[in-house]
Amino acid sequence: MEIKANEWRKKVALLSAETHWWFDSVGEHFKTLSSENLQLLGLPGDISTWAVSRLSSGEKQRLGLLRLLENRPDVLLLDEPTANLDKQNVTLFEKFVENYLEANAACAIWVSHDAEQLKRVSALQYEIINGGLVSHVN
Repeated sequence: MEIKANEWRKKVALLSAETHWWFDSVGEHFKTLSSENLQLLGLPGDISTWAVSRLSSGEKQRLGLLRLLENRPDVLLLDEPTANLDKQNVTLFEKFVENYLEANAACAIWVSHDAEQLKRVSALQYEIINGGLVSHVN
């Protein structure tokens, strides 16, 4: 089955360990920015007026998640998405993703070096050992 690139991006979305920003202000990167979602991710309500240069790496990561979810993808590819977050924000991030997946009948492939996190966020894990793929069930 062939799928056009723009349709693929609506269905499958990647959040890399480092997000990229092309406009000067946060708000320019969003169609809408829900104050409820900001609160759920521990972000201030006025952050859309901030300059991107003012953001911490953790704020960029949480905003990157919100930007990613605007297209309501079916599959999330999450590459070390919480590497720049403190423990409290890791918890908020994980819960937010869990709620999104449940509400949208979506799934995620979550790459992490944090074994404890993977136990919290996944039912099935794969580990690369000596060049081979080994599966683990939680």
